[in-house]
Amino acid sequence: MGAVGPACWDKLTGVQQWMCERVLGVEPAGEDEKPPPRRTQADKWALNYEAAKQFYAREGHLRVPRKHVERSVVGGDGSGGSGEDQEVRDLRLGAWIGNQRIRAATLSPERVQLLSALVMRRS
Repeated sequence: MGAVGPACWDKLTGVQQWMCERVLGVEPAGEDEKPPPRRTQADKWALNYEAAKQFYAREGHLRVPRKHVERSVVGGDGSGGSGEDQEVRDLRLGAWIGNQRIRAATLSPERVQLLSALVMRRS
């Protein structure tokens, strides 16, 4: 019927595992059924930053409309590099740029420097 992730399965008692297998028909997920690793906030920020660089290279500015969605090719390892595990992602770049402007006072110096290098207008 279904599968339960290894982390969840290990938290079940022996009786609960038996009930899941025999009564519900649920089995532990195999190695090939593991979900992809979650992206950290730093990874997400880096993805959006790469999308901002892509937009700036194409348009010559970062006056991104709030509702703009940037299509970006992302490598399987979370980077924009080439490889077989690439995927196309739609990133809400307009909202991200607006949020960076609003949060400018709380951004780390490294991030401020990266955004300033892209001619980021902060208001």
